[in-house]
Amino acid sequence: MRYANTTLEAEDILQNGFVKIFTKHHLYDGVGSLEGWIKRIMINVAIETYRKNKEKNTESIEANDACQLTSQIGTDQTAYKDLLALVQQLPLGYRTVFNLYAIEGYTHKEIAEMLDISEGSSKSQLSRARHWLQSKLTKLMH
Repeated sequence: MRYANTTLEAEDILQNGFVKIFTKHHLYDGVGSLEGWIKRIMINVAIETYRKNKEKNTESIEANDACQLTSQIGTDQTAYKDLLALVQQLPLGYRTVFNLYAIEGYTHKEIAEMLDISEGSSKSQLSRARHWLQSKLTKLMH
């Protein structure tokens, strides 16, 4: 559910991804890992869904870049689960950029191209997501 607002939306993304995998399986050339090819398709389907929903959820967001969040969080399972729950609460734009950058490892340039936004917007949304998460984590710890 990293890229979805609801379980139903996540199921739709998963189903659409599998349909695409099965209809495009002949395009896999055997170069590189099958897992990577499938992952790329699933991420692309999630991004397509994001773009479709973007018109409905028009949030204009701007600012900087970041990635210190993981160093501020302990590695125990409880903290990890709490963090995942908090990430799910992020607004859709923040969450999508955060997942692509911090979890999937894409650059801001790649994210901007995928989501049809500016590089600055990608950096801004990541920064705002990070600050939002830090604020929520601070409240949880006190």
